This record gives sequence, C-alpha cells and structure tokens, in this order.
Amino acid sequence: MNFLRGVMGGPSAGPQPSGAETIQKLCDRVASSTLLDDRRDAVRALKSLSKKYRLEVGIQAMEHLIHVLQTDRSDSEIIGYALDTLYNVISNDLEEEEQEENLPKQVDDLGSQFTEIFIKQQENVTLLLTLVEEFDFHVRWPGVKLLTSLLKQQGPQVQQIILVSPMGVSRLMDLLADSREVIRNDGVLLLQQLTKSNAAIQKIVAFENAFERLLDIITEEGNSDGGIVVEDCLLLLQNLLKNNNSNQNFFKEGSYIQRMKPWFEVGDDNCGWSAQKVTNLHLMLQLVRVLVSPTNPPGATSSCQKAMFHCGLLQQLCTILMATGVPADILTETINTVSEVIRGCQMNQDYFASVNAPSNPPRPAIVVLLMSMVNERQPFVLRCAVLYCFQCFLYKNQKGQGEIVSTLLPSTIDATGNSVSAGQLLCGGLFSTDSLSNWCAAVALAHALQENATLKEQLLRVQLATSIGNPPVSLLQQCTNILSQGDKIDRRGSKVQTRVGLLMLLCTWLSNCSIAVTHFLHNPANIPFLTGQIAENLGEEEQLVQGLCALLLGISIYYNDNSLENYRKEKLKQLIEKRIGRENFIEKLGFISKHELYSRAAQKPQPSFSSPDHMMFDHEFTKLVKELEGVISKAIYKSSEEDKKEEEVKKTLEQHDNIVTHYKKVIREQDQELEELKQRVNTLTSQNEQLQATVTQQVSQIQQHKDQYNLLKVQLGKDTQHHNSHSDTFQMNGIQVEEVSKLKEELEEWKNKHELLQGQLREKDSVIEKLKSSQLELGTTEQSSQTSKSGGLEHNNELQKELEMLRTQVQLQSAEISKLQLENQKLQVTNTSADPVLGDSGATAANSSELEGRLQQEIKELKSEVKALSEEKESLKQHLDSSSSTVAILQDEKSKLQQEVAESKKEQDDLLVLLADQDQKLSALKIKLKDLGVPVEDEDDIESGDQGDEDEDGDEEEQD
Repeated sequence: MNFLRGVMGGPSAGPQPSGAETIQKLCDRVASSTLLDDRRDAVRALKSLSKKYRLEVGIQAMEHLIHVLQTDRSDSEIIGYALDTLYNVISNDLEEEEQEENLPKQVDDLGSQFTEIFIKQQENVTLLLTLVEEFDFHVRWPGVKLLTSLLKQQGPQVQQIILVSPMGVSRLMDLLADSREVIRNDGVLLLQQLTKSNAAIQKIVAFENAFERLLDIITEEGNSDGGIVVEDCLLLLQNLLKNNNSNQNFFKEGSYIQRMKPWFEVGDDNCGWSAQKVTNLHLMLQLVRVLVSPTNPPGATSSCQKAMFHCGLLQQLCTILMATGVPADILTETINTVSEVIRGCQMNQDYFASVNAPSNPPRPAIVVLLMSMVNERQPFVLRCAVLYCFQCFLYKNQKGQGEIVSTLLPSTIDATGNSVSAGQLLCGGLFSTDSLSNWCAAVALAHALQENATLKEQLLRVQLATSIGNPPVSLLQQCTNILSQGDKIDRRGSKVQTRVGLLMLLCTWLSNCSIAVTHFLHNPANIPFLTGQIAENLGEEEQLVQGLCALLLGISIYYNDNSLENYRKEKLKQLIEKRIGRENFIEKLGFISKHELYSRAAQKPQPSFSSPDHMMFDHEFTKLVKELEGVISKAIYKSSEEDKKEEEVKKTLEQHDNIVTHYKKVIREQDQELEELKQRVNTLTSQNEQLQATVTQQVSQIQQHKDQYNLLKVQLGKDTQHHNSHSDTFQMNGIQVEEVSKLKEELEEWKNKHELLQGQLREKDSVIEKLKSSQLELGTTEQSSQTSKSGGLEHNNELQKELEMLRTQVQLQSAEISKLQLENQKLQVTNTSADPVLGDSGATAANSSELEGRLQQEIKELKSEVKALSEEKESLKQHLDSSSSTVAILQDEKSKLQQEVAESKKEQDDLLVLLADQDQKLSALKIKLKDLGVPVEDEDDIESGDQGDEDEDGDEEEQD
C-alpha cells in the first residue's frame, strides 16, 4: 500500500520514509526522550498524522499516548495533544477533505475496535474522568470530546465503567456548570450519550440536579427561540424522562412541569418561523408527550395531566392549537400533545370541551377539528392527529360521549341550521364519497359508543332524510344500505376502507347491546348479505371484509336475545352450517387477527399510518376483536341444549348477581346504620362525660356547703358553750333546720331574760326615785341627826353601785343577743341558698340515671364499643393504680424526710443542752478563779459595771 509523503520538508536525495516508519520514529521519541519538550513535539507530530494515518497511529502510538497521560499530567499542553490524537484515532467523524481524497476505505468498525482496546483497561477510562476534572481548557475540552466518542463507539461498556467508578457521573455533571459555553455544550452532548438506554445512570444524573441546570440553560438561550444548544438540552431531557417512571415522578414533584409553560408562549406574529425554532418546539411538544404517554403507569400519567392543567400548560397548548400561522407539522404535533394531555382525565376533557375557536360566531374547538378531519384537502397526517384527539377526548368520558350523541338526536338538532354540530359533521363524513372520511367518521362515531350501552340504544333513534319525498331511515339502516351497495357507489380512495370502517362501527354498536342486535336482524336483507359475503371466494383485499362480516354475524348470534322467531340463535347457526360451514366461518373470522395491519394497530392507541391505504384498523377495535373472537367461536359450535344450559346458567348467574347486589345493598345499609349508631354512641358518651363532670362539680359544691355549714355549727357551739346556754354536743352531719330551731329557742330565752332584767331595772329606778324624793324632804329639816344622815348616804351609794352593775350586765346581754341575731340571719341565708342546690343536684342525678339507662341499652346493642370502652377503663384503672403507688412511694419518702428532720432537731436540742452545760462549767470556773483572787473580766461584769455607772449618774441628777 502506498502512502502519501510524510511531514518531512521538500524532496531529498534517497528514498523517503513511509508514514508507518515516521510514526514508529515518533513513538520511539515519545517513549525514550527524557526532555519534556522532545516528547511534546513528538506527540504534536503524531496528532498531525493521526487523521491521515489513523490506523498506524492507533496501532503503534496508543500505548505511548496512554503512558503520556499517566506520567506527564503536569504539562497541560502535551496532555491536550495526546487527547486530541486519541480522539482522531477513535472517532469515526471524517472531515470532508478526507472524504474527497482518494484514500483507501477504512473499515466501518475501526473506531469501535480502537475503543475496545482503550477501554480494555478500565483504569484508562478512570484516568480520563480525572483529566476531565481539570479546569484547563486544553485538557478538559479534548477529554470531553474523547469520552463522548468512546460512548458513541462502545456505549454500554463505557457506561458500566463510569457507573462503577467513584463519583464518575458526578464529575461529568460539573461540566454543565462550566462558564465556557463550548465545554458546557459538549458536556450536554456527552451526557446525551451517557444516558442512552441506561436507567441507573439516568436516575443518578436526574438526582444530580440535571433538570434544574438544563431548564436554566434553555431559559438562558431563549426557550424555543434558542439555537441548537436548546435542541441538545431537550434531547438530553427526553433521554432522562422517556420510559423512566422514577425520573418522571421526580420531575413532577420538583415542580418542573410549571417551568415548561413559557416554552409555548408564542407571540401573535407567528410568521417567519425559523427551522431551528420549529425543531425546538417540536422537541418540547414531544417532551410533554413523554410525561403523559399512554404507556406510562396510569397514576403517573394522571398526576402529570392534572399538574399541566393547574399550571396553565394545557391552556397554552390550546392557544397554539387555535392560533393562525402555525406551521403544519407543529400544529399536528400540538394536536397529538393535547390529545394525550386530555386522554382519560375528566377535568382536562371538560376544559377542552369548553375551548372555542376565535371565529365569528365562536365555534367549539372540537367542531373545528372535526371539520378538518372530514375535509379531504387537509394533510393526511393532520387528519390522523385530529382523529386521535377526538378519540382521546372520548376515552373514559361518558359525559363527552353523551354530548356528541346528543347532537344527533332529533330533540337537540338545531332547527335553524346556523351552526354545524359534531354529529352533523360525523354523519356527513360517514356518507361522503371520500373513503378516508368514511373511515375516520365511522371510527370516531364508534368511540362515541365505546362501552356505553345507553348511548347505543339512544343512537337507534337517529333518523336520516336520504332524499326529498322518501321517508327517513334510521342511522343503522343507512349504514347497512351503504355497506351492501359499496361496489355500486363511486368513491375516491379504497372501497375496502369504507366497508371496513362501517363494519367496525356496526360491530362496536351491536356488541353487548341486544336491542341493537334485534334492530339489525329486523331488516331481512342484512343476514343474507353477510352470509353471501362470507361464503364467496374473493381476493386477498376482500378477505378482511369477509372476516369483519363473520365477526358481525357472530355478534348477532352471541348477543341475540331470541326475541325474533325467524332469527333465533339456533336458526342462525343452522344457516351458517348450511351455507358457509362452521370450519369455513371460523377460518374467515381468523382473517382479522392474522392481518398485518391488525398487528400494527394493536401496538399503540395513536393511529399512525404510512399511507391512507394502510388505514384499516383502530386500536380500540383490536381489543374488541381479541375479546369476542374466542367466545364467538365457542358459540358457533354449541348445540341448542348447550345454549339452553348456558341461558339457564346466565339466569342463575343473574339471580346470583341480584342476590349479591341485594346483600351488598343490605350490608351497605347496615354499615351506614352502624356508622350512625357509632356516632350516637360517641355523642352519648360525650354527653355522659359532660353530665358526669357536672354531677362531680355539684357534689363538690354540696360538700363545700356541708363543710361551711359544719364550720358555722362548730363556731355556734363554741359560743353557746361559753355562755352556758346549753351543754349538748353538736354532730358533724346534723340537720340544719333543727339547729336553727334550737337557736330560735335560745334567742327566745335570752329575750325573756332581757325582759326580766328590764323589769328589775325599772323596779330599781322606782326605788331610786323614791329615795331621791325622801332625800329632798329630809334635806329641809336641819334637826336630823348625824347618824341617820350617814346611814342614808351609805345606803344610797350601795344602790348606785348595784344600778351600775345591772346596766352593764344588760348592755352585755343586748350585745350578745344582737350577735346571735346576726348569726341566725347568716344561717338562714346559707340554708336558703343550699336548698335549691340540693334540689338541682337531685334533679341532675335523676336525669343522669335516665341517660345511663339509655346508654346501657345502646351499649348492649353495640358490644364491640362496650368492649373498647371497658378496655380503655381498665387502662385508666391501671394508670390510676400506678399513680396511687407513686403517691404511696412519695408519702413514704415524705415520712422518711420528716423523721430525718425530727432527728436533726433532736440533735440540735442535744447540742443546745451541751452548750448550756459548757456555759455552766465556764461560769463555775470563773467563780473559783475569783475566789482564788485571780482577776477575771467577762462580758457580764463589764455590762454590770456600765449599768452601775449609769445608776450613780442618775442618783446624782435626782439629788440636784
């Protein structure tokens, strides 16, 4: 193989070294040079050769370059060259110049092979993660690019190495915080490759605050008006959220859904959408769909749908939906997004039903969308999106289904004809000459009847005016007429498509609705048409129609209530046996599930078809086929006896269901009664507790009154004992009325004594007056003797003293009487206040006894409640016993402390006695010393000396 000339200068004499030889020399220099500059120059030369001689550099230099990364980390320049060289070797992204040159083709998996060699030693990836942490731009940026290329070539293996590396993912998350946009943007691309199809790494990246950082970057770049950086961030968000329930829940709980609303705030001037803006908005809509995808768990989807409604995101999407100037692909994706946001969520479906288009007069958004669906000039993708939106609006929405069907009923049709209703649009599409409109309208109407037997019966009332002068026909009859005349009508598109749509509508309508089956069988042309279609040998295109006809005939048998004598189950089975054959019937029925388009439609709810010709089956209809295919096959082979037995079993089951329903109702009523009784018990228990508290309070008040009464009685007893009025002892719990009567008797005695003393006092006063008058008569005579005069004066003095004594005694007795009167009044007041309290307490006790009687009756009826209350009572008793034992322990400790205090007092008294003995001994010793003539000074002598001096001074002053 001839290679281009190397990097040497101009031509020289002799043969020029080949590229491989040059690379070998450079590798030797890298390995053997001791100077860092020489090694740096050699690595730089390898970098320049790595694009042209990728294979040679990869084979010969990779080991030396890895060694440079390990040993020369102090020099950022050589590290940067080595990383760039490895990137050129491993990356498969060839430059345009290289592609234009006539070079030998490299094998496609060359980069994968070099990557496998590099990651064979896991330490190399760990070393690369360490280098990515360097802040130096010439090291960090090439490291990020090299790691991204490794992930592209051998993603799962490199992901596993990074996952087990300590803080491997966290190191890479720091790239999003780099202030240099080049590194930050390449860091986003690196995380895109890192998070592909690896749930564990996706969770780690999400919990490393990736959502917050990415949303900040999108906001900084201008949301949908941003550049390719916004696109990369949105792709990374999709990697983190798609099929990852944990991250979706974290995204919702972190209130990040609310931050998506500004993305869709498109201005009024929608002209001039750039290609990047369309791409960004498309990815934003897809991100919303990831959160509310029908494949997610129902609970997670429902919570995200509610969050989108409450934050105004759904309202913003509906604004884009009704706006003008929006590109077709954005409008289509917006319709699909709104469809999944409202699917199965009643609150969102109700809001969508209230949205009006900005037209004059305003029209509901549903009507505007249906107009696009049945308009054959609209793009096929847009019509599919509108159909999906209508299906999602009706999914588990009986209210919406009723509103759609009501627009078809005679009583609700607008007679003026000024406005077009949804029902009119569906009927118009159902009977138009465009086969795609026929199919879409039939499927939409089938969704309006899905799992709703009431609406299936109501739709039988719909009458259509086919032409002037002819009587109106029912909608069911018109569908069968079009079905039978399908080949005669000139239509645009596939005729099979129209017939398939009508057959799907009829199968959905008749399933699980015996009345509709009866109406269908009432037309004598329907059964012959179905048997004729099934019995014929048609081409491959018609086999699908034959299978659907067999399904419709099977439904007519399985849900037949035998109300029509000519079309009973047994007769229809005999007809199949004679004209078609059971095996042939089952074979034709199996054409449906074996069809390729059936398998595609069964995968997901959204109708996605590559072309209008492939638009044959609806997702919900595939579920119906799967449910009915087996039971119809069994029903065809059953004999009349088995049918009778089955009917008997059905009746028995219905009776059993009725009995079960009855017992459920009884149990529900008993549960309600039990709840009411429990509430009554609770209320009566609370009332009982209140009454018990009231009784306890009144008993305490009565006890207080008794104590006050006993105290007054004791005081009165003391006073009567002091005056010796009576010697009877009072009883502590005597009757107050008797005591009051005793006090009244004593008061009467005192009054009698007082009157007696008053009488004696008046007698004494009269005697005194007599003595005074006699004294005056004796004073006029001067001859009275001295002895008689002195005797009269002595007698008078004695009388005066006796009078004074009597007066003082009367005053004392009157004061005592007034005191007793006051006490008597106080006792009477106390008695009058105590009597009603006693009466109320008696009435309360009677009421409480009646309440207790009623409570006992309720408690007997609810033994479980009594047990619970008794257990609670036992626990309270145990708590009381424990508290009483605690009190006993505390009393014991108190007695011990009192004993210790008594002992300490006794010891103190002993010490005082000892001190007194010591004082006596000291005084005795002092006396002895004084007797011996020793002068002793003490405090007593000094004090006595001072007192003696003071006495002498006082005597001198008195003498003066």
